[in-house]
Amino acid sequence: LGMIVNPVNSVVPAMAELYKKKGLDPMKIIGITTLDVVRANKFVGEITSKNPTYINVPVVGGHAGTTILPLFSQDKAGKTIEADKIPDLDKHVQNAGTDVVEAKGGKGSATLSMAYAGARFGKSVLAGLSGRKRVECAYCKSEITDLPYFAQKVVFGEGGIVKVLPLGELNEHETKRLEEAKAQLKGEIESGLKYAESESLA
Repeated sequence: LGMIVNPVNSVVPAMAELYKKKGLDPMKIIGITTLDVVRANKFVGEITSKNPTYINVPVVGGHAGTTILPLFSQDKAGKTIEADKIPDLDKHVQNAGTDVVEAKGGKGSATLSMAYAGARFGKSVLAGLSGRKRVECAYCKSEITDLPYFAQKVVFGEGGIVKVLPLGELNEHETKRLEEAKAQLKGEIESGLKYAESESLA
């Protein structure tokens, strides 16, 4: 069940825990964070004059504000960007949704890019189900950090998520940002878990 909802950081933990209460697999509840990846790829492409189709910046953590952590160092184009430009680029990815709303004078949001990101995610899930494994970032149950939910690199296969990939090597900026992202995300996850404690699926 791929979810494009707000706030993803709280809704996915709530739904996954309710699924678990019902005896269902919580890894079937997935927050679609592909939009952050699409934006990071686009911005790196603009700076490096490369085609975003061939850029793949993993974006981990969560799907709101400081919880959004693009790992530019893990993409071959992204890692060529000067270190002093990364903090602003990081913020640009975090605030891209707000920037669009402001550009539209509050009369709309990033609808087309959301649709594109959802379609890309859906295509990867369908490819996996048909036996062609695909890697995407997705927000779901997690064991790669000390938080129970995290946006992470996952492999989609015939059973949905068949593998969670490690975070990989982080540079100094990303290591520091990871702690900031986790501190913010922790409270948002707890809100979802608290909701799930007092509710149940029909």
